[in-house]
Amino acid sequence: MPIHYPSQPTIFLVYATILLGILMVAGGTLAFMTIVLGRDVRPIWATYLSWCVLVPLVFVAIYWGRIPTIFLFTIFAVLGFKEFARATGLYRDWWMTGAGYLAIAATGIAALVHNPNDGSPGWYGLYMALPAYAIALFIMMPILRNHTQGQLQAVSLTILGYIYIGWMFLHLAFLADCPNFKGYILFILVAVELNDVAAYVFGHLLGRRGRHQLRSNISPNKTWEGALGALATSMALPWLLRFSFPYFGATQLILTGLIVGIGGQLGDLSISVIKRDLGIKDMGTLIPGHGGVLDRIDSLMYSAPLFLHMVHFYYKHW
Repeated sequence: MPIHYPSQPTIFLVYATILLGILMVAGGTLAFMTIVLGRDVRPIWATYLSWCVLVPLVFVAIYWGRIPTIFLFTIFAVLGFKEFARATGLYRDWWMTGAGYLAIAATGIAALVHNPNDGSPGWYGLYMALPAYAIALFIMMPILRNHTQGQLQAVSLTILGYIYIGWMFLHLAFLADCPNFKGYILFILVAVELNDVAAYVFGHLLGRRGRHQLRSNISPNKTWEGALGALATSMALPWLLRFSFPYFGATQLILTGLIVGIGGQLGDLSISVIKRDLGIKDMGTLIPGHGGVLDRIDSLMYSAPLFLHMVHFYYKHW
């Protein structure tokens, strides 16, 4: 049975209206707290102003179509890998870092080009095979350079950085090759951010007394109350935002909720593991009030690939 995809301009307009409304309410609230209540909310203002730049940037790319969207997410992946390389010390090895950049660029190109077999946008087969080629390249680098000292660590870090920050995150870019790409990408972006907000709100409201830490050694401020509240919110979002994919059945909607609710939190915790091991608070300082790019996209690195492969399993877009 053919799929009847929703109007892409309509989906874009609805999400743009929702997020514009949220930004206006948030700005008004901060202004009230500053002017009327006399609260010092400068750190929150920094976070808010960063959102006022990030949201239009992403929306402009998505509005103009798949090519600008893929380019933008590829740039995010490159910046995220750079932060990872600097934080872990990999950046000192320019050969391995350069190989990581090259692999990420190839991943973006695989999402950008058309499949030579059937002419469809995005070369899905190449995209899925790229980790094998990338790892072969990384392992080959010490051989080409005739180096041994410290190469196991360098190769391992490059593999982790590319697979996790490059290949897994860029599944979000590959979603731009779907007929309903605005519905998919805008939902994932909004749902993952709302999942983060719900975890914070429920954690503070319900976890205030007798806090039950989710993972005390990894992220002490995260609680089971926050995690379960975020999961409940994420389970409701696919139904509330069903206009994004009206052809989804109950099974797909439930899976989408689980992917966002569980995958988003796992992505956040995984970057926290790396930061705790390195003894740093943020992966970078590029985005005021947010830290680095990795601190903003971490929740997508689990959610995006899980969502894409769920969609591909049921609807065979590629």
